Amino acid sequence: MARKTRIEFEGALYHVITRGNQKRKVFRTDEDFQTYLDILRRYKDRYRFYLYAYVLMSNHVHLLIETASTPLSKTLQGINQTYTMYFNRKYSTVGHLFQGRYKAILCEKDAYLLTLAKYIHLNPVRATLTPSPDDYFWSSHAVYARKTAKGDIVDVGLVLPMFSEREESARKLYRSFMGDEVRITKHDVYMTIDQRLLGSRCFVDEVIEKQNVPLERKRRKEGLSLLEISRGIERAYGISLRIFDQEAG
Repeated sequence: MARKTRIEFEGALYHVITRGNQKRKVFRTDEDFQTYLDILRRYKDRYRFYLYAYVLMSNHVHLLIETASTPLSKTLQGINQTYTMYFNRKYSTVGHLFQGRYKAILCEKDAYLLTLAKYIHLNPVRATLTPSPDDYFWSSHAVYARKTAKGDIVDVGLVLPMFSEREESARKLYRSFMGDEVRITKHDVYMTIDQRLLGSRCFVDEVIEKQNVPLERKRRKEGLSLLEISRGIERAYGISLRIFDQEAG
């Protein structure tokens, strides 16, 4: 079966998932985790994309990236190839480190940015590695929960003001949001259209019109959308965010 064409344009938001080949570990030591972050920072400086959230797990990576003028494919190719060269030199291995083709889901930013960040930051909790995202070092959660030295790689300026214009209040509300009982599941996040898009009908129609790409409009799995979940969070916890003002279409 032919691979589906990547949908790429400036200002696109992608949930990127890169997995180790045959589910093997891509990070064995703290040095490996840190080296990947250093490489990520280097390419971020070079290509000027926005990084809203990340988590590095032992055998896979989640990134929430908004591209600038450089296509995502070029950015990820550089990051993965550079890290693979480091890994193969260090451990005297050869060949592909990452699984064939990374997954990149084009997402509707206004509706899904916040809930995707929550899903990514809770990855270690779902994997039962830690009871709280506070206890996992290799993610961007701490950058939002409390100001840290790792903040230079993460762009918090869009997400935090969704909670409050005052930074201290925004971080407190973010921590409350992360600790509430509403969970974003894997099925919610992968309830995509044509396995490539996550968004409302209006968003999908706009992508089809502007990018002139053929799409299968059927969603991968029926259920609540992340936007519906977000609105439920707003009703239950009284968090008033600009993100909820968008119509599902």
